[in-house]
Amino acid sequence: MTREVRLFGAIAVRPAVLALISRYETATAHRVALKWELNPVVKKQIEAGEPFDLVITNPNLVQELTALGKVRAGSEVAFGRIAMGVAAKVGSPPLDIGSVEAFKQTLKSAGSIAYASDGTSGGYFSGLLERLGIADEVKPKLATISGGQTAAAVGRGEAELGVVPVTSILAAAPEVMLVGPFPAELQSYIDFAIGISADATDAEATRQLSEFLTSTAVDDLLAAKGVERC
Repeated sequence: MTREVRLFGAIAVRPAVLALISRYETATAHRVALKWELNPVVKKQIEAGEPFDLVITNPNLVQELTALGKVRAGSEVAFGRIAMGVAAKVGSPPLDIGSVEAFKQTLKSAGSIAYASDGTSGGYFSGLLERLGIADEVKPKLATISGGQTAAAVGRGEAELGVVPVTSILAAAPEVMLVGPFPAELQSYIDFAIGISADATDAEATRQLSEFLTSTAVDDLLAAKGVERC
């Protein structure tokens, strides 16, 4: 019998999860209904009553949803982490972001930089500019992009560079290229965890999906899409 599992996930994990869903559906004959939003929106909508069976978002948000009774206690498992990176349009001149100083100079030299101001990555980047002492120079160049379209905006020529999770940059190929991840000293990995709804319509099918997404069998595919296992 075909069962449906409603997966509500953060936009940053979408490219990696999409690459896995058809494999899960083929193996189990279940169907997965997908919905994607920025991390804060995922939590807000679930709090407001959005129906879901499985959620993938930041661990702290899964824990808060557990405390609210939205996620079943004891169901949280780690999914992986995603590095922050810099995107440029394919064919752009080579850029150096391999050191802190080179990273700062590249940002200061860019004509415009797209970022997701309302997402986890955007919050970190805004704080990083302050910490590096270049906020006054760089912030006037920032272009706020919503809905997980930061990397795609670079491909369309709406910004020279994009600062976004690596998964989104890789998914925007071939129009967009990954200049590179942030320098190690500045890197901030975005962690993700899975939680099962306290009101899952099919607890067994949802459990199977959670186990599939965290199994070692899909590690290589996730890595190719930019998700590192913790």
